[in-house]
Amino acid sequence: MASGTEVTPTSYMSHHLTNLTSSIGDGAFWTLHVDTLVMALLTGIVSFGFLGWVVRGATSAVPGKRQAFVELAVEFIDEQVKSAFHGDRHAFVAPAALTVFIWVFMMNAMDFLPVDIMAWIYERLGLHNWRSVPTADVNTTFALALSVWLLMIFFNIKVKGLGGWIHELVCSPFGKNPLLWPVNILFNLVEYVSKPLSHSLRLYGNIYAGEIIFLLLGMWAATGLSGTVFGTLLGAGWAIFHILIVTLQAFIFMMLTVVYLSMAHESH
Repeated sequence: MASGTEVTPTSYMSHHLTNLTSSIGDGAFWTLHVDTLVMALLTGIVSFGFLGWVVRGATSAVPGKRQAFVELAVEFIDEQVKSAFHGDRHAFVAPAALTVFIWVFMMNAMDFLPVDIMAWIYERLGLHNWRSVPTADVNTTFALALSVWLLMIFFNIKVKGLGGWIHELVCSPFGKNPLLWPVNILFNLVEYVSKPLSHSLRLYGNIYAGEIIFLLLGMWAATGLSGTVFGTLLGAGWAIFHILIVTLQAFIFMMLTVVYLSMAHESH
């Protein structure tokens, strides 16, 4: 925060939870969260740059530690996709699942960066407001979920044809009787709307809550010696537990992606 400004709990939380924004268009019709976009892009470049580096150096002989780690991760995700998707998973679904898991995991992992130290660094770079965790921004999680939702519709039409997809919307799950068509359409509409909402808000809620807890522990650590001791200990404990949350939420987001794409390949 700016020097000389009195720090209160409200100002501290507001400072760390405010995005760096840039407005586009007259009347600020479109506002971009610059920090979210930049951090999401950077984590994507780093994570997939690392994978590309390992792949280019891959060997059929005894693999090194990096190659063995990547192979284990790829095999694990492939097995998870195999259990949920019964088509040609290597054509699109398995690579998409690998992409989703690694990218979401890396974005979630930005929550391990110490908020106050990073805020000090950002201040020195002239960035008064800068949030490090893209998935703590609902715009990121909803954009990811909406992309999966559009892919789901695309594969529905590709696999079943436009007529087959519309027939499914109108006649499933309660039958072909014309009197049931409105009920079927309403039922499917609710299902289609709820999928991206639940898909995005689950990830956002868990990562945002984790960020809030880190901030609360940081405020406690600033209250005095006892606060520093207990805040540091609890912060370390929460960071260890948060490793599970970060990984689990990336895994859940990936599996829901696979399930939704699998459902698009199947008929009711």
